[in-house]
Amino acid sequence: MRAPGPCAECGERGAARYRCPRCGTAYCSVPCCRTHRERCSPDSQRERERDREAAGQSPSPIPAHGPWSLEDILSEEDEQDRVPLHKLKLLGESEELRDLLLNPHLRQLLLTIDQAQDKSSLMRKFMQEPLFVEFADCCLGIVEPPEKENILPE
Repeated sequence: MRAPGPCAECGERGAARYRCPRCGTAYCSVPCCRTHRERCSPDSQRERERDREAAGQSPSPIPAHGPWSLEDILSEEDEQDRVPLHKLKLLGESEELRDLLLNPHLRQLLLTIDQAQDKSSLMRKFMQEPLFVEFADCCLGIVEPPEKENILPE
């Protein structure tokens, strides 16, 4: 299992779980992503490439795996919990989920989790909130529909 490296933005060790699709730089959170994105904008990148060429250096390499790969997002132990892309797309098509996400309280809960350092303990806490449980049940119902049990064949 490959442990995450340090975040290129804040330097936190073992926290860089995500990678920039443009340049492959590792970072750990949404705030670090935003900071990096400002420096990695196409205009900034073009300026750096021009500077490299003017200095006689070769342009920076594009990541071989393309913009994103599963290795950028998931570690080996997370792989077993991976949801297939076609099922994730079903989340975006769900009217029920869309209606739930209109609730500002739920949106704040989700934002709090996204920005938290200790996401797992916060998730346990939020699983006591009926609104969050409704959201989680809705998501699970879409990606893992309940199997029909005890139904007699006709």
